[in-house]
Amino acid sequence: MGEVTVTVCTTCRKTVDGERVPEEPRPGFRLHEALQAADLPEGVRLRGNECLSACSNGCSLAITGGPDRWTYIYGRLDPEDHLDQILAGIRAYAATTDGLVPWRERPEVFRKQSIARIPPLSAPDPKD
Repeated sequence: MGEVTVTVCTTCRKTVDGERVPEEPRPGFRLHEALQAADLPEGVRLRGNECLSACSNGCSLAITGGPDRWTYIYGRLDPEDHLDQILAGIRAYAATTDGLVPWRERPEVFRKQSIARIPPLSAPDPKD
C-alpha cells in the first residue's frame, strides 16, 4: 500500500477563541513526542516540521500516503485529549489504498477538525 507520512507541526500553539496561547513546550511539540512514543503501524513514518501554516487552527498535522492517496490536514488537536483518536485515525488511513476512510469510521476528531483534503497526484484532471 505504500508508506504513510504523518507530519506534525512542532511549533503549533493552542488557540482559544482565535488567540494563540503561549505555553511551553508547545502542543505541537508534545504531540510529536507522544506519537514518537506510540505504537504506529508498520509503514508509517513520523516527522516534525516547524510550520504547516495552520497557525489559526492550533496544533495541526498532515497525513499523506504517496501519489495514490488523498492527503488530509487536521487542526485544533490536543496532544493529551486526542492522542487515542489521532492514533486510530492514522491506523485507519494506513489501512487504505486511496486514503479514503469512510466518514463514519473516522474518529470524531478527524470528522470534525479537518482543515483540508487534497486529492492524490494520480487523480484524473476534472477538465479531462
